[in-house]
Amino acid sequence: VVDAGGIESITQCPQELPQMMAAAADGLGSIAIDTTQLNMSVTDPTAWATAMNNLGMVPVGLPGQQLVSDSICVPGFDPSLNMMTGITPINPMIPGLGLVPPPPPTEVAVVKEIIHCKSCTLFPQNPNLPPPSTRERPPGCKTVFVGGLPENATEEIIQEVFEQCGDITAIRKSKKNFCHIRFAEEFMVDKAIYLSGYRMRLGSSTDKKDSGRLHVDFAQARDDFYEWECKQRMRAREERHRRKLEEDRLRPPSPPAIMHYSEHEAALLAEKLKDDSKFSEAITVLLSWIERGEVNRRSANQFYSMVQSANSHVRRLMNEKATHEQEMEEAKENFKNALTGILTQFEQIVAVFNASTRQKAWDHFSKAQRKNIDIWRKHSEELRNAQSEQLMGIRREEEMEMSDDENCDSPTKKMRVDESALAAQAYALKEENDSLRWQLDAYRNEVELLKQEKEQLFRTEENLTKDQQLQFLQQTMQGMQQQLLTIQEELNNKKSELEQAKEEQSHTQALLKVLQEQLKGTKELVETNGHSHEDANEINVLTVALVNQDRENNIEKRSQGLKSEKEALLIGIISTFLHVHPFGANIEYLWSYMQQLDSKISANEIEMLLMRLPRMFKQEFTGVGATLEKRWKLCAFEGIKTT
Repeated sequence: VVDAGGIESITQCPQELPQMMAAAADGLGSIAIDTTQLNMSVTDPTAWATAMNNLGMVPVGLPGQQLVSDSICVPGFDPSLNMMTGITPINPMIPGLGLVPPPPPTEVAVVKEIIHCKSCTLFPQNPNLPPPSTRERPPGCKTVFVGGLPENATEEIIQEVFEQCGDITAIRKSKKNFCHIRFAEEFMVDKAIYLSGYRMRLGSSTDKKDSGRLHVDFAQARDDFYEWECKQRMRAREERHRRKLEEDRLRPPSPPAIMHYSEHEAALLAEKLKDDSKFSEAITVLLSWIERGEVNRRSANQFYSMVQSANSHVRRLMNEKATHEQEMEEAKENFKNALTGILTQFEQIVAVFNASTRQKAWDHFSKAQRKNIDIWRKHSEELRNAQSEQLMGIRREEEMEMSDDENCDSPTKKMRVDESALAAQAYALKEENDSLRWQLDAYRNEVELLKQEKEQLFRTEENLTKDQQLQFLQQTMQGMQQQLLTIQEELNNKKSELEQAKEEQSHTQALLKVLQEQLKGTKELVETNGHSHEDANEINVLTVALVNQDRENNIEKRSQGLKSEKEALLIGIISTFLHVHPFGANIEYLWSYMQQLDSKISANEIEMLLMRLPRMFKQEFTGVGATLEKRWKLCAFEGIKTT
């Protein structure tokens, strides 16, 4: 349904669902099935709803036996029940079941509602009528053809109706009750097509010129097709650019370019060969030049010097290798010393455990303490054995390096070394196990302590958050109070301004009454005494001058400075206009001139601006009776002369 705000929604009528289900069931008459095997009527909508709601298939039963009892039948069929309950419907095409396939779901007609606008009303067409036809949609279509408009429909009314579909960029109206509307986006055209078939009535009139049936269709515009082609070309360019980037990314990197040989480049290369940081780059250039065949009788001496400088780097490389080997030996020595220190500490720890397991101290420990001590002792012994094995391996490697050719070790010594290594390894494993258990107990204690600390921190954080919330609430309350005070002050100021405006209005009304009485008196005097028309004009001008003086005094009291740059610009334009018209100009003439520059400005706004500046502009009345006219003049130069 398209409402006044331009929102679309589709509503389905649940009252029409049983009839549609019945119609779908009646369509099964062409299927070869024995109707005597059905206990319930195929055209019964309640049966269809019950079967599809509970089983997800067409109701089929045996003779004399009801398939589903009436007690579990749910009134009112909901087609989304299977999705909500998670029940998978039975496949009716399983061999052996012989079930009739369920009818295809029928499309529920979209119910259109009445659309109310400010100046017109749209009534939907009869839902039984076929939907209005449309032509094939052109590519990139943003323009629609709207026919069947009322004769009295204006562009403003058309824009008011179709603005609900989206932003309108152009409306081209014809005198033959049709127009073309171009939208900003393509999806807005579909919303406009939805209004096809509506009957449009202007206001509450029943005249034929104020009503018509809308026909909205796709229109083929050159601007739309050009924009669509531009988008397609842009997408093609982006695709080509993306493919090129992908190819460049997958292409293997090319080797760096090597400059051509010259005496200047050879001199630079010789300097680079002497620099350790640029040697690897320079040696590749030298190799490529030699392979290219740049060596000849003139350049042989240069190439020889470059080869000689490359040879000098051999000594540097050997020195670097020696320093690195020395650093590695020192690191090995430091590691071996640290390992021996760790092993001595392990030996001391194992000695402590062995002393604590002796009879003198063992009897005084509890059962749990004895168990823990035993576990720790085994773990420390295993670690001690592992460390000793590692140290033995390092010493063995050193002995093999020192005497690679000496193989005079006796087999008895080898056996003793193997046995001691196995015993040390077993002892190290035991000690590792004990230490792991001890670490587990320590971690448990730490976890309990951390839990306690977290509970305390959580409580303190809750208190802090409550205090912060209270502070925030207090600050918001103070801000609200300040806002209320400022609003009250603004209300008082506005009340005072309204009172002043009322007083000024009453004063101007009194002045108008006085003027009217004076005009009547002057007319009578003219008729009785026979004064000339010029005398009457002089009297009228004098009275108007008095009124203007009084009004100027009031205006000076409430005159204010300029509020914006726009007002200053308007004053400049008005002053130049009135300077060209020395006899003055009425407000309608001045407004018609200003409206050409700014279509949104009003005559009231210009008059208020002129009244706010009595020293620059003055108002005079000319003529008598029906020819009485108000004119504004520029008096700024007179004020400058007087000052």
